[in-house]
Amino acid sequence: MTALAASITRDSVADELDRARRASLDLLAPVPDADQRRQVSPLMSPLCWDLAHIAHYEELWLLRALDDVAPTDLRFDDLYDAFAHPRRERVDLPILDPAGARAFAADVRARTLAHLDRVDLASEDPLLHEGFVYGMVVQHEHQHDETMLATIQLMGDELAHPAAAFPVGDPPTPSGAVDHHARCAVHGGPVVLGTDAHPWAYDNERPAHTVDLAPFAVDRYPVTNHRYAEFVADGGYDDPRHWTDAGWAWRDEAALVHPQFWRTEGGGGWSRLRFGRREDLPPAEPVQHVCLHEAEAFARWAGGRLPTEPEWEAAAAGASPHSANLGRVRWAPSPVGSRPETASVHGVEQCFGDVWEWTASPFTPYPGFRSFPYREYSEVFFGNEYTVLRGGSWATDPVAMRVTFRNWDYPIRRQIFSGFRCAWDLT
Repeated sequence: MTALAASITRDSVADELDRARRASLDLLAPVPDADQRRQVSPLMSPLCWDLAHIAHYEELWLLRALDDVAPTDLRFDDLYDAFAHPRRERVDLPILDPAGARAFAADVRARTLAHLDRVDLASEDPLLHEGFVYGMVVQHEHQHDETMLATIQLMGDELAHPAAAFPVGDPPTPSGAVDHHARCAVHGGPVVLGTDAHPWAYDNERPAHTVDLAPFAVDRYPVTNHRYAEFVADGGYDDPRHWTDAGWAWRDEAALVHPQFWRTEGGGGWSRLRFGRREDLPPAEPVQHVCLHEAEAFARWAGGRLPTEPEWEAAAAGASPHSANLGRVRWAPSPVGSRPETASVHGVEQCFGDVWEWTASPFTPYPGFRSFPYREYSEVFFGNEYTVLRGGSWATDPVAMRVTFRNWDYPIRRQIFSGFRCAWDLT
């Protein structure tokens, strides 16, 4: 548990704000300013935009909303509004350069800490209830840190620093033989989805409500590189029977033939590109950088399907994120079977960390949903256009992870640290 989660005091709030900022600056430190300013991909913002957006968001909520202070620059309300300009356009805007973004972030933080000395954390204002608005800002920064890591990964062979700047670390070792195909049964019945209790849960996680599930089975572990390579070798990308119509169309349009960053090597093996360096593909690690369509195709090939969002949450019951590969404990997924202490009450392992897991569920509101504190965090994304991912990745900070946390993205996205596990009906 982080300091902010353990006790809401001025010191714990300041500590968590500082921890998030150090993480942001540490990620950017190895990247030359020229690379922070350029457009790496139309899918992503320039890195300096992300940092200035983080600072602007903090100013909006911790200074302007709480203390009614004047904005640093009124233009920033447009330049750093995530809805005003698509990512592909941001590089052409008059945004702050990397040095300017760092200075803006430092200035906002100094004023935030000065205001924190005066704020009433016991106020009945819902923004301050159990430190919600501070938790929201801290989580927001950590979420953008993961986005920036995805941008850095997309630099690929053009990355101007060695992968040693982001060391993968030695993999933990399973205590015995691991069956990559192992499944766990989950009993059906009523399941509580969402929360009313977690102080920093976002609006889309609320309210808690009960759903009825039929019995099902689910992979004990996320699908591994080894298993996914079997799908590729069996012609999985060439057989339309495994793909939905939308998935097959995207497979053709995007010329998908294997997960992003994979490459065949001599002798039939695979390598992956990880932060600018080619490495042998670790067979026991969960596959990552696959889109929803690829996950669905594999699941059909394996005779299963993807779990629904309620099934995923039910399967993860009793699992704790505190022992998981979150927060860059390891700068890559951990081999399956190496973290048995993460098991849920059903025996499902590595639900948290390692890779975000695609579900079969569109991002929709829970019954009784109410927007808070602004519509644009969740409400504007509801519908069939986005699909829910659960569980967090190795790049996700623990303060932004809990069993009820809901991520969402387009079904075609692969630059995120995404994988999956399969499910099967038992009735």
